[in-house]
Formats: sequence, C-alpha cells, structure tokens
Amino acid sequence: MVQLRVVLADDHPFVRLGVRSAVSAHADIVIAGESANPTSLIELLQKVRCDVLVTDLSMPEADGTIDDGMRLVRRIRCDWPALRIVVLTSLASPVIARSILLDGAVSLLNKAGSMDELVSAIRSASAGHVHISQSILAALTEVDGVPPVSLSTRCLSPRETEVVGMFVRGRSVSEIARVLGRDIRTVSRQKRIAMAKLGVDNDPALFAYVRVHGTV
Repeated sequence: MVQLRVVLADDHPFVRLGVRSAVSAHADIVIAGESANPTSLIELLQKVRCDVLVTDLSMPEADGTIDDGMRLVRRIRCDWPALRIVVLTSLASPVIARSILLDGAVSLLNKAGSMDELVSAIRSASAGHVHISQSILAALTEVDGVPPVSLSTRCLSPRETEVVGMFVRGRSVSEIARVLGRDIRTVSRQKRIAMAKLGVDNDPALFAYVRVHGTV
C-alpha cells in the first residue's frame, strides 16, 4: 500500500496529539514529521518528503525570524509548489479565509470540526482537490464585495459555467435540467466535470470557490 506522507505543524501539543491519533487509525496515511513553529517547519520540509502539509495558521515565533500566517503559507507554496496544504485553524475571519482560498492548492478546515473531516481533506488534497469546512463556507457567504472573476477563464465550457452559475444561486440539478431543457443526467455530468476542472470535491467547496473567485 502506498501511504500518504503528512507533515503536521501546530504550536499546541494537544492539537498535534489529536491529529496524530486520528491519522494513525488509517493505514493509508502516515505522519512523516511534526513541527511546533515556522522555523522548525521549514527545516523539516527541507529534510523529509511529504505529500500533504497540515498546518495551523497562527504559530508566532518568539524572535520573529520567520513569519507565520499567510506569509508562511505563501513562502511554502513558493518553495514547494507541488505540496498540497491543509490549513487547520480556529481563525474565522472571512478576509483571511478568502486570501487562503485564492490559492487553488490550499484546503481550509476549522479546528472545531471533526477529525474524520480532516482525514477526508488530507485524501482530497493529495488527489489535487480543495476541501473547505461548512463553518468557513458560512462565514464567507455572509460577506459581500468579492471581485468577480469569470469562471469561463478557468477552462469551463459555456454550458458548464451556466450549470455552475445556476447551482450556486440555489437551483437544484433537477430544476436546472428543467429550466435548460436538458436531461438531468446531462446536467449532473456537466456539474461533476466542472467541479473536477475547478479542483473541488464537494458542494460546499464549490460554493466557496465561486464566492472567492466570482461567477459570470
């Protein structure tokens, strides 16, 4: 069995213990290393091979040698562009969430969520998909003023864009099929293909993606 190698970074020992315990119950995932601050995390990534990084967003260094938060995420994305990242945080700011989600390689989970969701997010991330917690999605949908970016620029066909646009505005797949005069299986397939192209693996992630990037 090929195991997913995960590096875990959090300055709270009990959080690391909880994640480690949850992951150890799954044979396809192994913790390749742990870190408690940005400096040791960078050093660890330079030494070990990993597929997914699970990291807290707030890990301040006493001497400030390496920034935490979004600057740390951006540095890691620059130095290890192929590394998928799952940010596990208690920060609920929609502005921070939107900044994180602008990077299509970063998933975002609330620490208050279940460990089962984290395991699913790790697997999704390793497959190139983005996972977003429901609570974070709710926070995003309460805030307006997101600059619109056409989904058509993300390689969606006009019909896929049409289906996604109607879906995120509240119509069900069956309603979309009826309005557009298409078979429900066709609409369902177009939605699945669109989600695959956008790199999202569930409806909450699709809503969050559109909330961040806009729609046509």
